[in-house]
Amino acid sequence: MRQVLNIFILLGLIYVGAQTIAAWGHAFPDHSDPRVGSTISASPPKARVWFDSELEGEFSEIRVENADSERVDKGEGHVDESDAKLLEVDLPPLPAGIYRVIWTAVSRDGHRTEGSYTFTVK
Repeated sequence: MRQVLNIFILLGLIYVGAQTIAAWGHAFPDHSDPRVGSTISASPPKARVWFDSELEGEFSEIRVENADSERVDKGEGHVDESDAKLLEVDLPPLPAGIYRVIWTAVSRDGHRTEGSYTFTVK
């Protein structure tokens, strides 16, 4: 009976461990420029989000919208060739206002995360 109980405990630990390992596959934001929630005095040349793991460039996306949900970036969001953890998009000069950076990140093992944040140009 004790061996059966030990087997169930072992199987439970393996299951929990497998779930934990699966969660490690997701790419999560590390930092951004402009920073999350920041107010900046001048229009930034790019919106950039760095992640904690490398991204699949073909499936990861980034865009910037104004307060009216209109896309305002130059439409060429990409993973940086020299840093596979960096997702970025070029911006035209932005007038004062609130902007939302919207991103979808697909890690190298295929796990997808997505999110958004705002920044303000004075």
